[in-house]
Amino acid sequence: MDLLVDMVCVVDDEGRYVYISATCEQLLGYSPDELIGRNMVEFVHPDDQERTLAAAMVVMGGQPQVNFENRYIRKDGSIVEIMWSARWSEEEQVRIAVARDITELSRIARRQEAIYQISEAAQSSEGLDALYRCVHEFLDRLLPVNRLFVVLYDQERQKLIFPYFYNDIEQHQDPVPLRKGSLIEKVFREKKAIMANAGDSVCPVTQAVTGRHDYDWLGAPLASSYGTKGALVVQVTSGSFSYCEEDLDLLQFVATQVGSAIDRERQDARLHHMAHHDPLTDLPNRALFRDRLRVALKQARRSGDRVVLLYLDLSNFKMVNDSLGHAVGDEALREIARRIKSCVRESDTVCRIGGDEFTVLLSNLQIKDDVQAIVEKIRDSIAVPVELEGKQFTFAVDVGIAAYPEHGENIEKLLRYADSAMYQSKKGRSRQAGEPEKRSSII
Repeated sequence: MDLLVDMVCVVDDEGRYVYISATCEQLLGYSPDELIGRNMVEFVHPDDQERTLAAAMVVMGGQPQVNFENRYIRKDGSIVEIMWSARWSEEEQVRIAVARDITELSRIARRQEAIYQISEAAQSSEGLDALYRCVHEFLDRLLPVNRLFVVLYDQERQKLIFPYFYNDIEQHQDPVPLRKGSLIEKVFREKKAIMANAGDSVCPVTQAVTGRHDYDWLGAPLASSYGTKGALVVQVTSGSFSYCEEDLDLLQFVATQVGSAIDRERQDARLHHMAHHDPLTDLPNRALFRDRLRVALKQARRSGDRVVLLYLDLSNFKMVNDSLGHAVGDEALREIARRIKSCVRESDTVCRIGGDEFTVLLSNLQIKDDVQAIVEKIRDSIAVPVELEGKQFTFAVDVGIAAYPEHGENIEKLLRYADSAMYQSKKGRSRQAGEPEKRSSII
C-alpha cells in the first residue's frame, strides 16, 4: 500500500487514524507515526469540518461516499484539496478511505470557470465600475491579491489616474505622474504583460503608488483600439507566495477583456455624443436641447424658479458664405458659438438649431436675475468683428425671449413665443435698415 500514489487510511468510530499509508507524508506533510492515534478532523480546514463530520456519519450509517471533496491543512500551513472515497466496515467498526490530491485540478477548474465568468461580465456588466468589481472578485478567488488597480494615462494632464484602486489599507489613489523606469511605464512601453518577483532588479519600482519592491507584481496592458495607455495591476505583499508565468497569462487575458469593455463604453459614449450634438460646433442639438428644457421646466415647477429661453438668429451671415465659401462660414459659426457660450453660466445650455440660428436655455433663475443684461452681453460679444481670411466681418443678432411661466408652461408654447419674439425683433430691425424680412424656423 505504501507504493500507491493515492493515500489509504483507516479511521475508527471516533475518527482516530488507526492506519495510514506512507503517501500521507507527500499529501499532508506528516509521517504516518505523527498521525496514528490523532483525530482526522484536527487536520480538516475549519470551514469544511462540519460537512466532513456529516459525511462521516453517512458512511458510518452504511452508505458509501464517493468523490467527496474537502480541504486539509498541511504541516507547513498550506492547504491541500482532497477527493475521498470511503465505506464503513461493520465487522471491524472502522471507515476505510482512499484519498487523492486534486488541488491542481480544482485550481484549473476554478480558473476556467473564472475566465468564463470574466468574459461574460465584460459583455454584460452595467458600466465599467461594476466590471472592475467583478474582475477583482474573480481574481481574488484565483490569486493572492493584496493590491489591485486599473490605471489609465491621462494624456492631457500627463498623469496616471486610477478608475479602480484597492489595497489592504485604502481604496483611493490620487493621480500621479508617470515615472520613467517604473513597472507601469515598462508595461506601456513594451505593450506586454510584466512580472516582477520580490527582490528582482530587472525593472526597479519607482512609481509612487507602489513604492517598495518587497512584493510580487503583475501588470498587463489594457488593449485598446483608441491607443489608450492603461494597465491592470495586481500585487501580493506576503513573502509566502510568488506569481508565475501562468498567473501572468491569466492577468493578460483579463486585461484584454477589460480593455475591450473600455473600448465599447467609449464607443457608446462617442455615438451618444454624436447623436445629441451638432457636428460643426459641438453644441447640443435640437433633441438634447428639448430634453434639457423639459428637465428644467419640471424642476422649475417644483422649485418656483424661472426658466428663460433665448432664440438667436445672426444677420449678415450669408455674405460670408457667398464671398468666402462655406468652409470659412463654418469657422465663423464655431467662433460665434464659442462667444455665446462664454456669455452664460456653465449650467446653461447653448444649442445650434441649424444654419445661423442658436438657442440658449437659462435655468434656475431668480426673479432678480437680469435676463436683459445677459442678452446685451451676447449682443456685444457677437458684435465684435471676426477676422476671416484677412477680412473683418461684423455680425448682429436678433433675439427672442420667452420666460416660464409668464409666456408659457410647456415646451411648445415657449418655443413658439421665443420664435415669434425673435421674428418681431428681426422684422423691426429690417424695416429700420431697409432689409428684406426673413422668417426663422421653429424648433
